[in-house]
Amino acid sequence: MWQDRVPQKFRDAAPRIERLRGTVDLGMGDLRFIERDEAPLADVWHYDGRRIPLVRIAAASGYDRSEIDGRAVTYDDMHKACYDPAARLAAMDQAGIEASVCFPNMFERFCGQTFSFAQDKELALLCIRAYNDYVIEEWCAGSHGRLVPMGIVPLWDVDLAVAETERLAGLGFRSITFSEAPHLLGLPSIHSHHWDPLFAACQDAQIVVSLHIGTGGFPMLAKDGPGSIPNVMASFNAGYALADWLLSGLLAKFADLKIVLAESQLAWVPYVLSRADFVWNEMRGANFTDIDTSQMPEPPSFYFHRNVFLTFFRDPVGLTLLDQLGADNVLYETDFPHSDSSWPTSRSVATEMTADLAEADARKIVADNARALFRVQTTS
Repeated sequence: MWQDRVPQKFRDAAPRIERLRGTVDLGMGDLRFIERDEAPLADVWHYDGRRIPLVRIAAASGYDRSEIDGRAVTYDDMHKACYDPAARLAAMDQAGIEASVCFPNMFERFCGQTFSFAQDKELALLCIRAYNDYVIEEWCAGSHGRLVPMGIVPLWDVDLAVAETERLAGLGFRSITFSEAPHLLGLPSIHSHHWDPLFAACQDAQIVVSLHIGTGGFPMLAKDGPGSIPNVMASFNAGYALADWLLSGLLAKFADLKIVLAESQLAWVPYVLSRADFVWNEMRGANFTDIDTSQMPEPPSFYFHRNVFLTFFRDPVGLTLLDQLGADNVLYETDFPHSDSSWPTSRSVATEMTADLAEADARKIVADNARALFRVQTTS
């Protein structure tokens, strides 16, 4: 992707793979490779003075759950659909998936943080553009609309982010990824209005802003806690992100902007909406809740139902609360190729989970909402 696409003079510093022996320190998602002569072979990305290994939990599809762990792996160890678009389409056929919106993965990280926080910003921008060009020219090309283009933007400069978003819109992209908590990355928060030009550009171009869990880190996790805790609690990151957006006034300002919470799950959302509406109604005041109804004239739940979309891969409790969530705001995801993936039984899992819903609601959740939101038009 990068060695072929960045200018020749940058290629020595551009991302490259080396096959080494070693193990992984998962580091709360900030992967680190530890070279060990006696360890198995691994494919390791080299970029910006870092060595970032491929890990099985990020390429888990095709393995039994008992075999999924944080070991370092090579491309030979993973399902070809992890990196080959023709194989991905075949895997989608096997699982009954018509179309798929694909996030950047563990090297780039879910909102492109690897590049946005690199030292050489000129190279980083070239790498971001190379990634986006690859997505549209190779990954999605030939899929007849079934692979839906999602891009990354430079987060260190909002003007560059706007320019890249506008470029992506011209290329037919449907979404960009953005951090659920940019302030935890040392960037301005969404409340600062620093990002307003980017959100305006996304609104104008019908570019969905997708917020993947973990893109702001996991600030509540104890560093010495077991890995089971983030696997249970990761979706609660999205709770703060949702509250940020609902109470920021941004969704009143950008009425047509669409926000997706990726891997959010569902069941916690009715409480947040209820509490947010109560605070909006009953607890206004400067230096208290700072709610200004001239900037946010409708209760938070209004903006949720108009502007925000949730995604889930397993949440039977949340589906029992669909009357409070709204069938129009929920999307089914498969999490391919990660450890929570329902592949290759994605269609049957979706059918089972939505079996007690009205047929029209089930169709919205497993297909129609995503088709409309991401403007999916498949031709075969």
